[in-house]
Amino acid sequence: MLHAKHFMYKQDKRTEKRKIGDIGEETACRFLMKRDFDIVERNHWRKWGEIDIVAKKDNKLHFIEVKTVSCENLTQNLGNVSRETDQYRPEDNLHYQKLERLKRVIQSYLLDNRVSHETDWQFDVITVRLDIKNKQAKVEYIEDIIL
Repeated sequence: MLHAKHFMYKQDKRTEKRKIGDIGEETACRFLMKRDFDIVERNHWRKWGEIDIVAKKDNKLHFIEVKTVSCENLTQNLGNVSRETDQYRPEDNLHYQKLERLKRVIQSYLLDNRVSHETDWQFDVITVRLDIKNKQAKVEYIEDIIL
């Protein structure tokens, strides 16, 4: 028989990349809520892709992709991104195939949730640069990207 103490130390099996991504998504949600967005759904998943955040503000739906990178020392050098070149930007991960998958997931969301064709919506990207060591984040909100 197993005792409760055997369940107290559940191992976190997420990869480091996933952990960084989760912190970025949580940071993005807090950023949006401070700006009067309502978070409708997180991690809307279909087998062909996922939307990180579905939010609403002023009767407009926002489908938001969050791109997070881990940086070293944000306060001294925002361009110094660990494991990447100095010219790297998180939004560079939005390649053609990813955008195509996002379009399909958005279309599915609109159909599955019977969102009226008259409802305004847009696609946005939030980039989060995390300085884990100093517990800081720099958030950039890129609005209304054409898919």
